[in-house]
Amino acid sequence: MSSDKSRMEEILEEARRNRDLKEKSYRGRALKLFPWICARCGREFEGKRLRELTVHHKDHDHDNNPPDGSNWELLCLYCHDNEHARDEVSQWYDGDSAGSEEDQPTLTHKPFDGLGELLKKMKTDEAE
Repeated sequence: MSSDKSRMEEILEEARRNRDLKEKSYRGRALKLFPWICARCGREFEGKRLRELTVHHKDHDHDNNPPDGSNWELLCLYCHDNEHARDEVSQWYDGDSAGSEEDQPTLTHKPFDGLGELLKKMKTDEAE
């Protein structure tokens, strides 16, 4: 019976050590600093679903973990994936990217062309 008790104590001690390590990690610190809400979509997380809330490094440097959390934001898995996908797309459009001008897309449609004139016309119509 005492061997079962000592084994249980070992398990509990290991669990405490793991918890302490996790709390010292940037994710554990971020979860203490910020409300458990996705900074993009506003979904709230608790219980088992808390694992779906991730820490996003705003400057994309995983070694930049200031104690005040200023480089972090909590994002759900979906918004975090979307954030990184947007970065990949923006790099493609970056002017410094490799490739010729012919590789770049040509935009011909200007959806807001003439919007200023339309708004001016609406203002004059309202004033009359």
